[in-house]
Amino acid sequence: MLERLNQAMEHIESRLDQRIEAADLARIAVTSEYHFRRLFSALAGMPLSEYVRRRRLTVAGAEVLAGERTLLEIAVRYGYTSGEAFARAFRAMHGVGPGEVRRAGARLQSQPRMSFRLVVEGSSSMQYRIVEKDAFRVVGLRARVPLVHEGMNPAIASFIRGIDPETVRRVESLSDQDPQGILSASDKLDGSRAEGTELDYWHGVVTGAEAPEDLDALAVPAGTWAVFESSGAFPQTLQYMWRDVFTQWFPSNPYRSRPGPEILRTRLSADGTQADAELWIPVERSTL
Repeated sequence: MLERLNQAMEHIESRLDQRIEAADLARIAVTSEYHFRRLFSALAGMPLSEYVRRRRLTVAGAEVLAGERTLLEIAVRYGYTSGEAFARAFRAMHGVGPGEVRRAGARLQSQPRMSFRLVVEGSSSMQYRIVEKDAFRVVGLRARVPLVHEGMNPAIASFIRGIDPETVRRVESLSDQDPQGILSASDKLDGSRAEGTELDYWHGVVTGAEAPEDLDALAVPAGTWAVFESSGAFPQTLQYMWRDVFTQWFPSNPYRSRPGPEILRTRLSADGTQADAELWIPVERSTL
């Protein structure tokens, strides 16, 4: 998998002055576009579109300094429809406009070429199992919240505090299958998984029952799930588990993610500092 990802990175590099389609990159990596975007964001720490933009502006910066093409020619070469649009993007990355660079020179920012390799850290193994699950519903309460990669998510914390205990008890009584009890689910995430993009956050249960009229419901079709277990400091262990699934487990196993909610069952210690967690990710077998 990592070898194919690096072939996709070479494809990007050879076409910085051409249109780059995520679907083409996914075909090179022998995976779905959905999975490729998510895996790239997890491995690179930025969305695919942002990496391509920064690489183009890095190479464009070198061409501005070289002075062999006009600024408009450089703008068009790297996909900008006008000199003004190019100047805005150039300044946003480099902190200085291309005209100023050409006249007086300047220190420019650089986005290095990326390649991926698997680094094994620590001595602990990742515990997981593969589960085939019939169709079910997530039933509970839903909120649209921003994505936060590290630390507590204030929007989620505020949302949960606003749910009255009687409603929580009523929702919990609907739980009738694994994963059991009150859980959280993340759905409709932006493909980039960039910090601050929004997602649907569910506080509810997994059930086969119909939802009461005053509760929200998400229908989830039958499919395959990879189930991961982790224990440690809260909330870091949960966020690290998500990271490790995409940066370590997926590149090393014959599965890819598929559309669907990511379900997290968390049980906190009495003081709220430790957590036992179970993460359910919708997956499908990769085609080699």
